Amino acid sequence: FGRIQFTPDLLPTDVVGVNVWNRAESTFEFRPGPIFANVVLADEINRASPKTQSALLEAMGERQVTVDGVTRTLPPPFLVIATQNPIENEGTYPLPESQLDRFLLKVSVGYPAREAELAILEGHRDHDPLADLEPVVSVAQVNGLAAAARTVHVAPALAAYLVDLAEASRRHREVAVGMSPRATLALQRVACARAAARGRSYATPDDVKAVAEPVVAHRLLLRASARSERRSGAAVVEELLAEVPQPDPRPVAHGG
Repeated sequence: FGRIQFTPDLLPTDVVGVNVWNRAESTFEFRPGPIFANVVLADEINRASPKTQSALLEAMGERQVTVDGVTRTLPPPFLVIATQNPIENEGTYPLPESQLDRFLLKVSVGYPAREAELAILEGHRDHDPLADLEPVVSVAQVNGLAAAARTVHVAPALAAYLVDLAEASRRHREVAVGMSPRATLALQRVACARAAARGRSYATPDDVKAVAEPVVAHRLLLRASARSERRSGAAVVEELLAEVPQPDPRPVAHGG
């Protein structure tokens, strides 16, 4: 686990690592940054400059980092979890489109329900619950779960539905930049993961519809006119799901 507190003065080398001179051996040696972990928490990511934010691009897209011309592979599995402040807050920078497209999902946490907040108070009354945390799965188990999701069948009709959604997003009147091929792949991956989590060996249109908003909404760049009317990517995704005809789930389920 690696944690990076993003601040305005954070440098790219603070994220990926740096070569330092070893005087005793008269050579440079690489000191890896916190990006070299299975799970990386990028806390308040939009407080760092765009240049520093971009240090994550290669890691998130290629699962590797390049420092001074030397490319190093990151340990699998590799996952970046980022938090961000509302963009209206002072001292924040919007994430570039290329980075938004690399985040598989975006979820707004919001405030906890009343019962959950009462449970939080009770849990912190006489001890720190974080002190009791222990791993619940091993690295090998996580890799195994990911491999299982990759075996989920996607019928040609369902694949066509995914492409139909992507093409519709690119034609939408309120969208300046629609779904990229990376977004279409992400939607397929998450739909397959949902199917696997429910014990199915095939994905259905309902899997796609259930995950479309968290996978797609943050990737859509809306036109200025839509933003001025406070339209959101989530609203556009809802329209796409309502307008694009979905395939018959029966042949999809049987691989037809």
